[in-house]
Amino acid sequence: MTPDPTNRSSRGSTPPLRRRPVGRAVGVTLLATATVLAGSASALAGPTTTTGRTATASAPSELSESTRLADRRSLVVGDRAYAMGDESGLYPAAGWHVRGEMGGFWTQPIKLLDGIWFGLDGNWLGKQVPAAKYTSGHGYSRIDYSGSVNVRRTDFVPDGVRATLVGLTLSSSTAKTVKLDVDAHSELMQPYPWDWTAPTAIDANLPDTGDFVDGALRFREQGTPSYPNAKPHDFAAFVGSSLRPADHTLGPDHRGPQSPAVICPKDGTTPARCDDSLTGKGTGGGLTYDVPLKAGEQKTIWFAVAGSDQGSKVAEGEYRKALSNPDLLLRAKTAARAQIDAQSAVDLPGDRLLQQSVEWSKQNLADSVQQANNLQIRDVNEGKDYPASLGTVPTARWFGAGFPDYPWLFATDGEYTAFAAVAAGQFGTVKEHLRALRDVSDILNNRSGKVAHEVTPTGDVYFGSNQSAGNTDETVKFPSTVALLWRWTGDDKFRDEMYDFSVRNLRYVYKNLDKDGDGWPEGLANVERAGMGVEKLDSTVYLDRGLRDLADLAASKHDTRTAQWATARATDLESRFEAQWWVPQAMGYADSIDDPADPANDNTPIFQRHWIGVTPMEVELTRPDGTSPLASTEHANVALDQREKPCYTGEFGLFHTGTGPTSDPKGNPGPSCDGVVSQVPSERSIFGLNTSIMAVAEGNFGRLGTKQQQVYTTGNARIQLDPTVWETPGAMPEIAPSPDSPANIGRAFYDRSMALQAWGTYGILWPVIHQQLGVDPDLGHRRISVVPQLPQGQPKVAGRNIRVGNGSVDVSASLAGKALTTDVTAHGVGAALTAGAVLPAGAKVRGVTVNGHAAAYQLVTTSRGTEVHVPARDAHTTLVITLQ
Repeated sequence: MTPDPTNRSSRGSTPPLRRRPVGRAVGVTLLATATVLAGSASALAGPTTTTGRTATASAPSELSESTRLADRRSLVVGDRAYAMGDESGLYPAAGWHVRGEMGGFWTQPIKLLDGIWFGLDGNWLGKQVPAAKYTSGHGYSRIDYSGSVNVRRTDFVPDGVRATLVGLTLSSSTAKTVKLDVDAHSELMQPYPWDWTAPTAIDANLPDTGDFVDGALRFREQGTPSYPNAKPHDFAAFVGSSLRPADHTLGPDHRGPQSPAVICPKDGTTPARCDDSLTGKGTGGGLTYDVPLKAGEQKTIWFAVAGSDQGSKVAEGEYRKALSNPDLLLRAKTAARAQIDAQSAVDLPGDRLLQQSVEWSKQNLADSVQQANNLQIRDVNEGKDYPASLGTVPTARWFGAGFPDYPWLFATDGEYTAFAAVAAGQFGTVKEHLRALRDVSDILNNRSGKVAHEVTPTGDVYFGSNQSAGNTDETVKFPSTVALLWRWTGDDKFRDEMYDFSVRNLRYVYKNLDKDGDGWPEGLANVERAGMGVEKLDSTVYLDRGLRDLADLAASKHDTRTAQWATARATDLESRFEAQWWVPQAMGYADSIDDPADPANDNTPIFQRHWIGVTPMEVELTRPDGTSPLASTEHANVALDQREKPCYTGEFGLFHTGTGPTSDPKGNPGPSCDGVVSQVPSERSIFGLNTSIMAVAEGNFGRLGTKQQQVYTTGNARIQLDPTVWETPGAMPEIAPSPDSPANIGRAFYDRSMALQAWGTYGILWPVIHQQLGVDPDLGHRRISVVPQLPQGQPKVAGRNIRVGNGSVDVSASLAGKALTTDVTAHGVGAALTAGAVLPAGAKVRGVTVNGHAAAYQLVTTSRGTEVHVPARDAHTTLVITLQ
């Protein structure tokens, strides 16, 4: 329910360690050589990078794994479909919203198949023919099998098509005809209802039927569930190749080597691996092909899994589109991903792991984009109701929060992810995500201004309506996300489109969520734990930022009344913040105030060591006189020093809840860094988001050292790129291996956290692009500053093609001897540019030149340190600061 990064979607009903809400026939392609056009299946067979620690800028954009492949999840994603199996090419039941049903093949808003399996001459790939290597590429995956016939399997999802394509490239040293068997098992169903809701998933799921149509398997689910307000539906899936099968069969099983199916238990985690759920009502079919191979020849056969929630004819159209020219679609996919790779491309010679994480984080964001049409907006009230639809959103496009259980629209996730996305130049999806939130929220909440929290691709809203407590933090963050996008793009039209909703966001909070009139907002936020007060730290922090950002938006629109209102509210909060929220004996900020169980405890700080204690250092406030964090520099450095200690930080980043004295019966399992007695247990689970918040906070105060920001950027990069840690190569997961969260690879497939979670990229892309490279656009006001800061002990950082507005900037910063150099080139930015650098601690300026000529400069004291600023009058500026 709340975006608490330990339990996500229901109160008390989810497994442990989860967040709560929180054509033309071309089927056989002959490939004479592996050097055909980039993007074809065999061209994707080049060398791979096998270790995240040693990859360099020139390394191929692939990562490979060869151990425990059956225990690792695979994932390929397009904006209209995605597929998850394991890295041996099989499809164990995965996910927990509908236990065991969240993997397989999907096209929002429906699932199509549990899986597809391939056999050669009676031996199933992934079983009798073991997988030798799994490879993640930019926009595709590949599995290599060795046997009497060598097989290379390439999976990808073409964008704009509701289909997944699987190419099998076969080769043999001798001429032969291979018998190729293909099994497919359907499971046509929606992502909501869930196992524990009313109605349940089993109530909603109707039996599938299967038949054989023009060389393909067709599966359908038609009818109307029996519960009130259910609507008739016609779901369809097609499976096959444009190569004509020699034979076909139909029947209830057809799961390749996973037949007969092991059914997942209703509760518990035994067995750890199963094949279908108690909800499953799918059916199956098989196709058989005879494939002649010449000696030494490579032959690729493409298969498509396609479908639609709009009936058989539309599903068949997607199927034909996918098979019309798979090689062309793959080239288009890899070309699009290469373009993403070229944006915000960085060179970090002192931290190659972080450089590689920037590369893969951009791809993770692209892998998170989803779209659904005709969302029927309905308030299901945390799974207790199923009322009639309130209205329709024709199209929604968004950053899916996480796979496989959260590939839908969230406010909190999208708001954090937006910072990573603008740094990566992926502006379009941020805009569409915000539009989707606004459109859903206005229908759901009758234009009250409250932001919906969790929206499934069907339009069912689990949490965040006017009748629910909602999450205060995401309503107050919405104006800041609009302002963020406006500053990076200068898009006044988008600002105007979002402005009314942004105003209503904050007006709603003051009208409904400040009943005691003290200015501190009430309600749920990122952490929901026993003993917390009704007023949460993170909601207060993000409200203050939201007020400042709304004031900036309002002033730019000459809405003086709103600008003055928001400014006055923000000024008031800031004047009282430190006195109210700082807890000296804890050397940190209170998590909450105002204990609802004790009326006499009004506004008394409650300190529980949750990760949200870092948020006062994480935010940047935009005021008329400049930008700075909310926390005072003195308190920020004390609090950040504390959070770096073992009671808060583990091997891979920041704990959800730190260790220390507690009255909870569980006791304190770790060290103590303060003497405050908390009433809650520690939670030493490390989430990508928590670690991201800490990385950003460190950067805001210029703390880029090896024992400061680099601890947290390295933590998130390692869980994505370190072969000793990763599950899916290149994918940043939701939770890191940590003392209270075992690694996913050792857990049941239906009891794991997300294999890919978008918001962890915030802790990689924002620290590098915005903080280390210093790119700070304010294109809404037609200005931009580029003021880099070199991390401790690193001689150079550089980036190119960093998108700002309709242009881009290239930036390089280096220190050689006493010369601190910033080199900036602006390409079509159309804004006044300030170039500069953050001086090393204690350094003094001897002189400054710009493009070889002595120049006047300004010294500015900020939370990052002392900055040198100069106006840049040319498109290319080389600033050299000579230090004393």
